[in-house]
Amino acid sequence: MSNKMNVDALFLGPKSENQVFFKEMMDYAISEHMHWRSDFHPEDAPLMTPVTQHQPDFRDTLYRTEGILQDLSARLKTKSVPWFSPRYLGHMNADTLMVSNLAYVMTMLYNPNNCAHEASPVTTELELAAGHDLCRMFGYDVNKSWAHITSGGTVANYEGVWVARNLKTMPLAIAACEKSKDLVEGMTEHQLLNMKSKDILDLTDELKKRGIFEEVRALTARGVGVDAGKLGKFLVPRSKHYSWMKAMDVLGLGQEHIVPLDVDGNYRTDVEKMREVTFKLMEEGTPILGMVSVVGTTEEGSIDSVHEVMKLRQECEEKYGASFYVHIDAAYGGYVRSMFLDDDNQFMEYDALIERYRNDDVIPEGVVWPKRAVYDAFAAMSEADSITVDPHKVGFIQYAAGAVAMKDKRIVDLISYHAAYVFEEADDDNEEDKQVVLGSSIMEGSKAGATAAAVWAAHRLVPLNVSGYGHVIGRGIVTADWFAKKLATAEPFVVDGRRFEVRPLMHPDFHMVDFTFKEIGNDSLEAHNKLNQRIYELCSYATGRTYTKDFLTSSTSLSEEEYGQTPRIYAESRGFSENEWNTVGSVYILRSAVMTHFLRDEIRFNNYWNNLRDVFTSLLSEIIDEENKQKLAHTAA
Repeated sequence: MSNKMNVDALFLGPKSENQVFFKEMMDYAISEHMHWRSDFHPEDAPLMTPVTQHQPDFRDTLYRTEGILQDLSARLKTKSVPWFSPRYLGHMNADTLMVSNLAYVMTMLYNPNNCAHEASPVTTELELAAGHDLCRMFGYDVNKSWAHITSGGTVANYEGVWVARNLKTMPLAIAACEKSKDLVEGMTEHQLLNMKSKDILDLTDELKKRGIFEEVRALTARGVGVDAGKLGKFLVPRSKHYSWMKAMDVLGLGQEHIVPLDVDGNYRTDVEKMREVTFKLMEEGTPILGMVSVVGTTEEGSIDSVHEVMKLRQECEEKYGASFYVHIDAAYGGYVRSMFLDDDNQFMEYDALIERYRNDDVIPEGVVWPKRAVYDAFAAMSEADSITVDPHKVGFIQYAAGAVAMKDKRIVDLISYHAAYVFEEADDDNEEDKQVVLGSSIMEGSKAGATAAAVWAAHRLVPLNVSGYGHVIGRGIVTADWFAKKLATAEPFVVDGRRFEVRPLMHPDFHMVDFTFKEIGNDSLEAHNKLNQRIYELCSYATGRTYTKDFLTSSTSLSEEEYGQTPRIYAESRGFSENEWNTVGSVYILRSAVMTHFLRDEIRFNNYWNNLRDVFTSLLSEIIDEENKQKLAHTAA
């Protein structure tokens, strides 16, 4: 049997092209579960008899059940977003893997809860296996690292701050305990607050040997709380997801201790300004609790220079004897690292990677990807302390499936809890092979084992390397490249004697394409924003059934308040004056994550673009008609 993967066979398809197989396997999943129930102690008599099933109230209950489900189906078909179609280029959503859908439904019927092994003997193992897959993809040592599934990237980010906070306070706790203070004898508080993560975890090993780990752990932030500001600053790019603000709130660290890092014209963290901020804090003696690097910004899909962050941390250690925790928010772009791995899960050299892309037709000639800075960023991910990734984004797995990976599994002991009636201890005393107990080591409690099965099944069918996910993700990257180029060179749209030009925010690092329309000759930024907001409204749920739309997208606003002066660069490139920028202070953009797998053929894409031009022309005509009617109504009044 061939192991060669056909991407089109992975998805149900925009027109349900694979419906026969999907229905067969769905029927198989349900039938197998029903047989499983029937075969459990077949000697037991049925507890529902035919007489009961023919009672009027029994039949009435089934009829009402049917009615509720028909009502639900009608609601879903009326108002849901058709993200499976190439006409949808909006949020990080597209058609999802059939194997994940089927695995979820199959497992859901068994209702496993991965909070406790006794409630999920199968899916707990699947979650741990899926976690190993993610650790391997990120370049972590699978025997020393750990990952688990969360409800999404927000909770995963919470856990990143959670472990960073508890890790930062461990040296202080060691110094405060009479039984352990000799381990840090002679160290100042400043030195204690600036230790390397590995050095702190090595100290926890000694605490365990002395049998005082839990006693000392009780003196960390988890036991005694946090003194406001004592742990220092948390450095986060301006391109951050809002979950970081929430995390500092929830964990009692205070949002005022977030230091925003400016972004450059590509909406990556500005490396020089990052270095300036960091060295200034070092010179002042202010500890850095942690630094976040974003791999796939929510609004622009930009890839931060992770390699520069790791280089900066090493410089701080050598020059100032001070270190800090590094977390990568790769909720959006984490799965892209699979595109850099060969069939043995080894990170490929740049030239070999490009050659492989060409030979396997992953990235064709004419598409320059990855940019060298993007390549270097993904290469350095293995050095980070922890990483957030969302299988329900570029893993093409249905909601809700986030995940967090930690480079050194010993760090989990700093957050772990244990309740005998729910959790079970791992039996293996070997530290390297010891399995972290799920329920007592995560932020959430009860969690769907069906999600773990969906992720596990996806990883078994679609390897986390260039031969697997590389082909799936590569399709979107290529299409995004073509789309951005079309936008950058598009002839003006002429409607009712008025001319409109469309241009991208920048050429994408990944597959998020941001763009705006501008009426040529109209240099009002406010009018520009109003135009693009109206286009978005006409291409979204805001103006009626999404199912009837010819094109669907999403939008955002790049404001001075959030991004500083970076959006001004684009505003100026579109011809808006300094005064216009200073007056309005934001640029409203259309935002398209090009995750569709079905436009990779160049002829098909060109046909799609020509149709899209017609759609854009129609949208502009509709907006002009609205404006003309408003003018007539105003004149008549």
